[in-house]
Amino acid sequence: MGKKFLTNFKILHSNQYLFLDFDGVLHSTTSAIEDLFCKASLLNDLLSERPCNVVISSSWRFNSDLNNLKSKLPLPLAKLVVGKTGPPEIGRWPRFSEIKQYLKTHRPLADWRALDDAFLEFPKECPELILCHPKHGVTEKEIGSLEAWLKS
Repeated sequence: MGKKFLTNFKILHSNQYLFLDFDGVLHSTTSAIEDLFCKASLLNDLLSERPCNVVISSSWRFNSDLNNLKSKLPLPLAKLVVGKTGPPEIGRWPRFSEIKQYLKTHRPLADWRALDDAFLEFPKECPELILCHPKHGVTEKEIGSLEAWLKS
């Protein structure tokens, strides 16, 4: 019981935020229905060892409430989800703008990364973006980048 409390306490007070896309990250953009979220276990394994706050930035947020989104994820990963980004932003780099708006409202000084496949939705030089290939989703390469950030 004590260990679980300390883990949850750490997360609630962590300054590290991961903004998580679904399509092209937790599964390929060409995945069949039965393969949706097939890559979630890779992320779940890492975050079980090195937890952080997770915010869903996927466009799935437009059609589902937070509880429904969390139900798509393995339970340990779902427990790390602290919210979702807000309404869509119009203009240049929309996903980046949505993330910045979330941070402005909730944690302006947070250390953050985005795990996403939509490179056009971020500035060209965005060191916070951990880019996934849309046809492969998250791989050990991106998990390694994420792990290095979580250790810092």
